[in-house]
Amino acid sequence: MIRPSVQVRATLQRTTPPLLILLSVAIIILGKADQTMFESLRTAVADRAAPLLDILSRPLSAASSAVDHARGLVEIYQDNQRLTEENTRLLQWQQIALKLSSDNQQLRGLLKAIPESAVSYETARVIANSGGRYVRTVMINAGTDQGLARGQAAVASEGLIGRLTEVGSRAARVLLITDLNSRIPVVVERTHANAVLAGDNSERPRLLYLSDSAALQVGDRIVTSGEGGVFPPGLAVGVVASLANGIPQVEPFVELSQLGYVVVVDYGLSAALPPPASPMATRASAKAKGSDSSAVVR
Repeated sequence: MIRPSVQVRATLQRTTPPLLILLSVAIIILGKADQTMFESLRTAVADRAAPLLDILSRPLSAASSAVDHARGLVEIYQDNQRLTEENTRLLQWQQIALKLSSDNQQLRGLLKAIPESAVSYETARVIANSGGRYVRTVMINAGTDQGLARGQAAVASEGLIGRLTEVGSRAARVLLITDLNSRIPVVVERTHANAVLAGDNSERPRLLYLSDSAALQVGDRIVTSGEGGVFPPGLAVGVVASLANGIPQVEPFVELSQLGYVVVVDYGLSAALPPPASPMATRASAKAKGSDSSAVVR
């Protein structure tokens, strides 16, 4: 025996689709017949559903805004990282450009340092500066491979720097005019008074053996005299800066603490210098002096 509920369910399943179809057809017919009524109905339904839809849309809108904000923060961070890297690269290129500009200015200035009387010359870069209290020398990156020889003059665009004292195949040492061992025959350009420019490891070498010290004035220009056969006459050296305690001091034209490039000039005079003493000869001379002293004591 079939239960009543099963019969009802079966009846509904059979009658529901036809009823829905009839209802849809009726709605279509009525919508075509009276559009104003259906528009009012749709408007009323939309008005009733609007508050609910507004409430439901707010969390979605907030979530969308949060996602956009997070995406914007990520993009800002990435842009900041990229700009930081670009700024670092630009700073590196700026330093390189400034260095090249400085080197270019120095090299252009050296073009004026080549005298007409030069036999040959070589431009070299300063690779080491002693800067010590007891020695004033610089090392340059040129040597006998480039034709350099002991005794040649080292100059800059402003004037004389010193002379070569030690020369290797690829490097050489320049004895600056401020070194304690530097002695250069000079002349006062205004009065033609001869003197010797003697370094004392200070920033201002002294004038010794001045023939006419009374006529000397602060600001007098000092140039090489050419005596001794080491330097040609007329190389600019400096100006008299002080006459304190009766010892004239000369301010060199060249800022020796900031040397970058120098020109080593061969005037054809380095052959006049005596050859450097070998270590064996030095020891033999010392022994000879010692034996002579002992003989005197006896």
